[in-house]
Amino acid sequence: MEEDSHEKPSKVDIYRDTWVRYLGYANEVGEAFRALVPVSVVWVSYAVATAYVSADALDKGKKAAAAHGENPGKTAQVSAAVIDTFVWQALASVAIPGFTINRVCAASLYLLGKTTRWPLPVRKWTTTAVGLSTIPFIITPIDRSVDFLLDSSLRKLYGGGKKHE
Repeated sequence: MEEDSHEKPSKVDIYRDTWVRYLGYANEVGEAFRALVPVSVVWVSYAVATAYVSADALDKGKKAAAAHGENPGKTAQVSAAVIDTFVWQALASVAIPGFTINRVCAASLYLLGKTTRWPLPVRKWTTTAVGLSTIPFIITPIDRSVDFLLDSSLRKLYGGGKKHE
């Protein structure tokens, strides 16, 4: 198949188009394993996810700086790119999914305790499996909800609701 000569080749965004993106899911995996690992391991998973979020925000700021050169308003555009990316990622990649998986796993462990006679280790491993299997189903609804939230609020303050990519 021939490439359309009118299309620009798109650059790969390391934070969104490569395996690095999965670092944003570290805290969901940590929450899924909460019943089996020390809480310090869960906190490390949040540190990994937060480092990913911060790196992506800085990357989008650098890209905005390069795109705006020495134009007036450059600082505002760079700030908007960093803030938009950080807030979006913090909500969509860390806070909301982490809370969701935490509650799914807590409910699962509780319900298994009330409705089965399974040994505790089996209930904990089942809870972890439930948490891990929930992750793919929550990503798109959370991402869309955070887009709607930011489009309806923060993005109105800086640039007509445009998501920074």
